[in-house]
Formats: sequence, structure tokens, C-alpha cells
Amino acid sequence: MQVILLERVAKLGQMGDIVSVKDGYARNFLLPQKKALWASDANIKSFETQKAQLEARNLETKTEAEALAGKLDGETFIVIRSASDGGSLYGSVSTRDAAEAASEAGFSVDRKQVALAAPIKELGLHEVTVTLHPEVEAIIKLNVARSPEEAELQAAGKTIQELAAEEEALEQEELAQLFDEIGAAELDELDPARDGEEDAGPVDVPESDGDAQPDEDEEKA
Repeated sequence: MQVILLERVAKLGQMGDIVSVKDGYARNFLLPQKKALWASDANIKSFETQKAQLEARNLETKTEAEALAGKLDGETFIVIRSASDGGSLYGSVSTRDAAEAASEAGFSVDRKQVALAAPIKELGLHEVTVTLHPEVEAIIKLNVARSPEEAELQAAGKTIQELAAEEEALEQEELAQLFDEIGAAELDELDPARDGEEDAGPVDVPESDGDAQPDEDEEKA
């Protein structure tokens, strides 16, 4: 099917171009989204009469989009989700979630403007493209974390693997400290008995009297 593009379409053409596309792509995307018209003789003539108006409207929306992109580009938005210790989400983050996160921060973003190759299913920082106009894009980051504190650590450059390793090391340290305390307590219980043995003085043993006089019987003998 041949269509007339009413705006720039990536990898397809510019406004006013007549291009050939698959019927399904035209019927399911280009025509419903008003990005193109079927290239009939009547539509071609209609486009030519409206071309100047369409170009002016396109320039106006492009200027607005560029102003928004200047503010939005490079922004980071926190998305809190439940996840396993390994970082896998219990669910996913979609284009709707990305649009809502930006909207909650005061930016006007529609889910249809958000481009994700696939839903986000891991904790961490993820770059997302927002198409504000056919000729204007902004790149944002989604900081997907289990808590605001974890998001802050991820923003500082720590990965979920590093955080997990630190938590494990801390648990090992606490466990070792606990065993040390238990061992010290057991030694304290044994110390009184040891102290009693160590403090006991020497036992007096009667000394033999080398100058003792012999018995009367011995003298008689």
C-alpha cells in the first residue's frame, strides 16, 4: 500500500513523502495514528492544499517538544518495585510505568512516547528513549529499586550485586561477632573456678625433724 506521510516517520520518510508500506503496518499504525493518508489522488490533492498549514503546525509542535526535551533529557526517575535478592523483579516496568514516573515529576509524557525494546525486569539504572516529536527525542533514566535508600545507592554507582555482597559481608561480620561474644561469655563462666584454683595457697607439709631424739626403747637396745 502507498501512503502519504503527514509527519516524519523514523526509517520511513519525511512529511509529504509517498512511500510503500505493508497493508498491516498502514492499517494498524500509520493510519490510526494519523501519521499518514492512503495515497489516493484525492488525498494527494488535499495534502498539497494543506501542506503549508501542516508544516507550520509541525514546526510549532517541534519547538514545543524541543523546549520540553531540554528539561527532560538526562533526568532520572525512581521506580520502586519488589524483587529477589538476585535483582529480578516480581513483575516488570512498562512504558506506562515510565510515563507515570515522569508525569509525577511534573513532565507531560504519554506512554506512546516511551520506547522500550522489552519490559524492564531487573533492578538497576535503565536508559529509556522518549519521542516527544518525530524529530525530537529525550533520554531519561529509570532507577528501579526496592526502596528509596537502595535507589540512592544505585544512583551513587553501586550495582545490586555489589549491594548484595556488602550485605552478605555485614551478616558474616555480625555472625562472627556473635560467636565471639558467646565464646567470651562461656570463658567468663569458667574463670571463677580457675581463679579459685590459682589463688589457693601452697599446702603446708610437716617437715621431718632431723634433730629428733631416739625413743627410750631404742636407747635400751
